[in-house]
Amino acid sequence: MTLTPDRTGITPRRTAAEFARAEQRTAHNYHPLPVVLSHGEGAWVTDVDGRRYLDLLAGYSALNFGHSQPRLLTAARRQLDELTLTSRAFVHDRFADFCTALADLCGKDLVLPMNTGAEAVETAIKVSRKWGYEVKGVAPGAARIVVMGGNFHGRTTTIVGFSDDADARDGFGPFTPGFDVVPYGDIAALEAALTPDTVAVLLEPIQGEGGVIIPPEGWLREVRTLCTQRRVLMVADEIQAGLGRTGRTFACDHEGVVPDLYVLGKALGGGVVPVSAVVGDRDVLGVLRPGQHGSTFGGNPLACAVGIEVVSLLRSGEPQARATELGGVLHERLAAMVGRGLTSFRVRGLWAGLDVDPALGTGREVCERLLVRGVLAKDTHGSTLRLAPPLVVSSDDLHWGLDQLEGALS
Repeated sequence: MTLTPDRTGITPRRTAAEFARAEQRTAHNYHPLPVVLSHGEGAWVTDVDGRRYLDLLAGYSALNFGHSQPRLLTAARRQLDELTLTSRAFVHDRFADFCTALADLCGKDLVLPMNTGAEAVETAIKVSRKWGYEVKGVAPGAARIVVMGGNFHGRTTTIVGFSDDADARDGFGPFTPGFDVVPYGDIAALEAALTPDTVAVLLEPIQGEGGVIIPPEGWLREVRTLCTQRRVLMVADEIQAGLGRTGRTFACDHEGVVPDLYVLGKALGGGVVPVSAVVGDRDVLGVLRPGQHGSTFGGNPLACAVGIEVVSLLRSGEPQARATELGGVLHERLAAMVGRGLTSFRVRGLWAGLDVDPALGTGREVCERLLVRGVLAKDTHGSTLRLAPPLVVSSDDLHWGLDQLEGALS
């Protein structure tokens, strides 16, 4: 049974003190809600004062399997007692198992493990360029990559250089050349942007940071066909959308599309350790040779131990099935809120973007109201919110959280 949190609206003293202390000693690259969490289990977290909150963000999908998932923690604890790091100068006994399991899950030949999502995207960019020069025959230094408007692939200097988000981009130039931006979901614009020097099309099958933006039906299939015809790599950033979130293992699965490169992260580490990877076939990832790319911590034993369990969880199909089932609940409840606080919404699996009536406040203000009601959520742009509960959330808890959303919008 759900334990309803204390909803006094008063920030407890310890939380306020801890929050202030953190803000004083931290560079302000985030604007967190005023809560200090100390414990998590399943879809619930507890703050330092013992107040419980339903987590409807799940670490931007990094916690697809919930907080303190027993199998993941057991794998991590066991590995902590054995070996945690060797660097890639040596091979450890969990490496082949992880790479084999993940390659099989993706239906690909090779895995290149990294740590963070942005690292994986940078890796895919490097691989795409190298493939373009060595396999496609593009002239040295001429390779171009087509990206989508409204994209979010991370915040490295290369990546923000092709972002149209002013907060991410402004003040960080000069930027890396070689990228062409086209409107998301516009196949004609994409086709017009392709040139003989284009080596890849980099896209999110669903744009999470943009507000769970779902492209037109059939667009991913059209992109796949176009890339094949023009001998261009299709690179799918499934960092937020993949690994069960949308009701399928990958968001591309909804259209039966297999990209040349999968870019994975977040849920691949189960919310325990940062794990990312680029997965592709030998004719693409095989262009890399020793010394051309690497990571000291990429594919470390602890990461591999957790990653093996993540793949095993996905192999069961249960997370995908729960996302599909509870996604129906989410869709039904949000549909009833349109015209009653919401102007529109988008749902794919257990993932939603909500457009709040601006007359009711900004997305941030709605999240602050939800916090008082015992629910954690995150705004993205303006009056848009994202909901991404852990896939283990119960139906009762999800309904309760959506009840709180209705109250915050009323």
